[in-house]
Amino acid sequence: MKKHNFTSGPSILPPIVFKQAAAAVNNYNDSGLSILEISHRDKMFLDIIEGAQVLVKELYALGDDYEVLFMQGGASAQFALVPMNFLNADETASYIDTGVWSDKAIKEAKLFGNVSTAGSSKESSYRFIPKGLNVESNARYLHLTTNNTIYGSQFHDIPNSGVPLIADMSSDIFSRPWDAKRFDMIYAGAQKNAGAAGTTIVIIKKDFLHTINKRMPMIFDYRKHADNQSLYNTPSVFAVYVSYLTLQWIKAEGGLAVMGQRNSAKAALLYNEIDRNSLFSGTVTTEDRSLMNATFVLSKPELEPAFNEMIKAAGIVGLKGHRLVGGYRASMYNALPIESVQVLVAVMQAFEKSV
Repeated sequence: MKKHNFTSGPSILPPIVFKQAAAAVNNYNDSGLSILEISHRDKMFLDIIEGAQVLVKELYALGDDYEVLFMQGGASAQFALVPMNFLNADETASYIDTGVWSDKAIKEAKLFGNVSTAGSSKESSYRFIPKGLNVESNARYLHLTTNNTIYGSQFHDIPNSGVPLIADMSSDIFSRPWDAKRFDMIYAGAQKNAGAAGTTIVIIKKDFLHTINKRMPMIFDYRKHADNQSLYNTPSVFAVYVSYLTLQWIKAEGGLAVMGQRNSAKAALLYNEIDRNSLFSGTVTTEDRSLMNATFVLSKPELEPAFNEMIKAAGIVGLKGHRLVGGYRASMYNALPIESVQVLVAVMQAFEKSV
C-alpha cells in the first residue's frame, strides 16, 4: 500500500533524492567509493558543499555579501549560538514568542544577555501571530520563528524591525518566495524541506557577521566557520550531500515560485475541507494558518479511535498532533504530492458521512 507521509520531521523527501542518495552510498559518481567514506577534504566533497552553498544563494537571490554554512546540532544548537555570538551581557535582544521553539530560543538567549519580548501569543495558546510588535530600539537583533510546527501558525509578512533580523526557518525554508535580503541571518535544520537530519543551513550577512566582538570557543564561532567555509570540523558529509540533491530538485522543479504555488494549493485544499466538514475545526486564526503544518481537531474527541482506523487503512501516517496539543497535524512539506492531501480529504469526507 502506498503511504501518505504527513510526518512533521524528519519528513518526506523527493523520490529522485532517495534514488540518487542510495546510489551514492554504494558508489559515488563512479568513483568506486561510497559517499559515506570520502574525505571531507577531498575535491569530490568540496564540489558538493560549494555547489550546495551556491544553490542556497541562487534560490534566495543572495549575493556574495552573505555566507552560507552547513553546521551541526540542529536549530537547537543555533538557539544558543546566536546569542553566544551576537549578544553581550550588557545588551538586549528582542524575541517574538510564537511557540515551543521560540520559547526555547528565548531561554538560551537569557544565558548570555537581556531579552525583551517584542510580541507573544502564549496566553492564547499560540493560536495566532502577534501583531503590533514592541521592538527595543537599541536591540542587538530581533529573532522570530517563521513557521511553528507544533501549533500550526506562520508568518506571512516579514516584520519591519529597525534592527538586525534573525529567523529560524527550520520548517518552511525554501517553501515559498521570500525576500531573504531582509534578514541578517537565517538558520534551518535541513530535515523538513532541505534534506535529511544531520546538518543545519546557516545564512549570515557578512556585515552582520563582522559585528561579533567577543572571544568564544572556535567551534561555536561563526567567524571561524565562515573563514573555513563550513570545514573547521568534519561536517555531516552524507546529510550535506542529501541537502545538495534536494536543492537541485527544488531548482529543477521551478524554484521557490513553484514550491509556493504547490504548497498554497495543498494547504487550501485541506483547510477548505477542515472549514467545511462538520466534524473538524482548525486551531489557528485563519490569516495566520501555516502552509506547512495544518493543525485541527475533531469536534467530538471520542470519535478519534474510529477516525484513526480510517486514516490507517488509507495508508496515511504521521497525522497525530504533537503531544502538547493533541488533535491532528498534517505536515505538507515541499515533497508531499497533492495526491496525498486529496486522499486525506477524501477520508475526512467519508468519515463525516459514516458518523
